[in-house]
Amino acid sequence: MKIEDLQSIAKTFSSPVYVYDADKISSQYQRLTNAFANVPHLRINYAMKALSNLSILKLMKKLGAGLDTVSIQEVQLGLRAGFAPSQIIFTPNGVSMNEIEEAMQLGVQLNIDNLSFLEQFGSKHPEVPVCIRINPHVMAGGNANISVGHIDSKFGISIHQIPHILRIVENTKMHINGIHMHTGSDILDIDVFLYAAEILFETAKHFKDLQFIDFGSGFKVPYKEGDIQTNIEELGERLSSRFLEFCKEYGRDLTLAFEPGKFLVSQAGYFLVKVNVIKQTTSTVFAAVDSGFNHLIRPMFYGATHYIENISNPQGRKRFYSVVGYVCETDTFASNKQIAEITEGDILCFHNAGAYCYTMASNYNSRLRPAEVLWINNEAKLIRKAESFDDLLRNQIEIDV
Repeated sequence: MKIEDLQSIAKTFSSPVYVYDADKISSQYQRLTNAFANVPHLRINYAMKALSNLSILKLMKKLGAGLDTVSIQEVQLGLRAGFAPSQIIFTPNGVSMNEIEEAMQLGVQLNIDNLSFLEQFGSKHPEVPVCIRINPHVMAGGNANISVGHIDSKFGISIHQIPHILRIVENTKMHINGIHMHTGSDILDIDVFLYAAEILFETAKHFKDLQFIDFGSGFKVPYKEGDIQTNIEELGERLSSRFLEFCKEYGRDLTLAFEPGKFLVSQAGYFLVKVNVIKQTTSTVFAAVDSGFNHLIRPMFYGATHYIENISNPQGRKRFYSVVGYVCETDTFASNKQIAEITEGDILCFHNAGAYCYTMASNYNSRLRPAEVLWINNEAKLIRKAESFDDLLRNQIEIDV
């Protein structure tokens, strides 16, 4: 997108506002499918927890993606967006058996990640195909908060518990049609990912009726100039070769599945905010904006870096600013970053705001959540209205006290 487009959106829809570039989403999807073009059966299940707006889901469906869901509500949203149950995999963690059975009734692919529910479900519904989520005890990402494959993770069934899995499967005669892993976000080392893949291949040999192997995702995208990222093309070449080799060993063609979220939508997103005030202290120049971690929590929650650009003065002289929000907490977006000179009323643009940004927004401080806009076919389309005060009151019940 051009700066002029973002300026126009900020003027039309006011701030704060999230903007998503449909062309960037499409190009990321194409890049991933091209990297694995040698695999006859490839399935890209978009991890919708990254960005779950219905219009984004419909765009993913148009591109040919399936869905990776983690709650019954996400399953329902996926069905509402037009996905067939067979195009949706349900990979929850820590939910009740009732929720798993509700998803079963909707006909989606189930992915179970604990021995207790595997045995209970297998005993009750042995005829229903189930995928098993394995924890390979491999930490492929650099941040422990978003790496889920390490030994202390709550996700998945330990590879050391394979004998227990096999005992349950044998006793219940349940149907295992998939094996799954997810090592976590921000994969930095392809060799480490491929090492985890070998663990998954070894696990798959124990099950004779598999239809797919799901390698999760966690592909790293750049968040700033010169930032490292996962080399998708190299991963595609190396993993495709090994996958096809395994299929020959296994005796039949399997589907290779991924569940990318951040990779598809992160770089497509922009968050536009207005500068309320410039405040200089004895050591810092603050640019306080009309938002806070109630809208974009990643910097405070994950220590994430989002490149910030002053689109009102893009060619201005660079100065050092700490960009902060308007909630009654320390809600620092960036500390002492060089940004083109800012004046009150300027529009700042946060880049890489497509993944885990709006979906993690809240009404903290009784602030309202912002609008969402999709830039598609060179036109800005409103895909979620900004909240109103009535929305804040909608589910509250006033009683006499």
